[in-house]
Formats: sequence, C-alpha cells, structure tokens
Amino acid sequence: MIQFLIVCPMVFLAGFVDAIAGGGGLISLPAYLLAGVPMHQAIATNKLSSATGTTISTIRYCRNTKVDWSIAGPAIILSLIGSSIGAKLTMMMPESVLKVVLLVILPVTAVFVFRKNALVEKQSGSVSHRRMLLITWIAALVIGCYDGFYGPGTGTFLILVMVGLAKMDMMQAAANTKLINLASNISALAAFLIGGKVVLTLGLAASVFSIAGHYTGSSMVMKNGTKIVKPIILVVLVLLFLKVIFDL
Repeated sequence: MIQFLIVCPMVFLAGFVDAIAGGGGLISLPAYLLAGVPMHQAIATNKLSSATGTTISTIRYCRNTKVDWSIAGPAIILSLIGSSIGAKLTMMMPESVLKVVLLVILPVTAVFVFRKNALVEKQSGSVSHRRMLLITWIAALVIGCYDGFYGPGTGTFLILVMVGLAKMDMMQAAANTKLINLASNISALAAFLIGGKVVLTLGLAASVFSIAGHYTGSSMVMKNGTKIVKPIILVVLVLLFLKVIFDL
C-alpha cells in the first residue's frame, strides 16, 4: 500500500510535467525506486506506466499532424529492435551495476532536458534527404536501445538529434519522436513482460495516474512551464541520489 501511495501521485506528476515541458521520466523512474521497488522491476514497471501515457499523447498529437511514413516507418522498426536489445541488456545486468549507472545517467539526462529548448533553437541549415533519413534511422536504433535499457530523456534526445543533426523542423521532429518513442516503449515493455519483471498491479494503477497527468498537463496553458518543472525534478533527483548512495 505504501508503494502505491508514493508511486501513483508521483507518476501523475511525471505525466503532468511531461505534457508541459518534457522530462517526466526523471520523476517517474525515481518514484518507483524511492518506493522501494527493486531496480529491474522499477525500470520494467515504469515502462508500463510511461507507455500508456505515451500512447495517449501520441494518438492525440498524430491526429493533428501529418506524418511522413517513408521516414517514420523504418524508424519505428529500428526503434523496436533497439529497445528490445536494451531491455534484454538491462535484465542481464546485476542490480548493483545498474545503481551505479543510474548515478551517472540521470544527472546527464537532466542537463539535456533542462537545456533542450536552448539547444534546439540554435540549430540552422539543411542536409540532404538521404542524410536526414540515415541520421533519423540511426537515432531510432541507438536511442531506442537506450530507452529499453533505461528510458528517461528519450524524447529529448530524439528531438535534439532530429532537429540538430537531421535538420527537421520542430513539427516534423516532434511527430517522429512521438512514434519512435511509443515503439521503443512497447518493445521494451513486451521484453520486460516476457521476462517477468513488471509489477502488474502497481504498474496498472500507475498507468491510470500517468494518463490523468498527461491529460491534465496538456489541457493547461502555462507560461514558463520549464521554470516550474525544474525545481520539482531537482528535488526528486536529490532524494533519489541520497537513497541510492545509502543503499550502495
């Protein structure tokens, strides 16, 4: 019961934050760990709740956006493959190693999430269509693998690559990011379900709160949303670091 009381409100907050400014994974994964869920189960169960929220936001976004399937189709397939590989790597690693990796990856991810808008706004120029395809497909495979392995910041990394390197406009990059991220979530979730790592009761309950958070956040018009989000993420990360260091 304590796990539900910790995880569900924080997953709602993660969905709310994700809809406003991105970076919800920096709250949702730590939520499971702070609630005492073992590392492998935390990563797997977080994938269940994040996949439901991503599904809702992807459907809502793609209804109003034209998708270039010549780009997105192969990228989705590569994301599925990469994410499956990443999830299997996670399940092979000892929990002690994953905790150390966590202490390295999360702060790096946080920096990219916080600086996403500034980094994207600086990009300009163009590349050939062939190079854009190649960059997008490689990103789908590699970042998909990261999403299966860990997850937080996947959407941010995809946006940065597609706008910064593939030179897509923001609308095109966002549409591809949604589809690639959804594919990687589903693939990793399938691998974790087969591996028996998902805590279904907790994950399904958190999924309801994730969907509610996404809907609430996306329906609100907020100025300076990122400024409101940053302190929340920082508090969660500090609490998580203290817990992980204490458990080492």
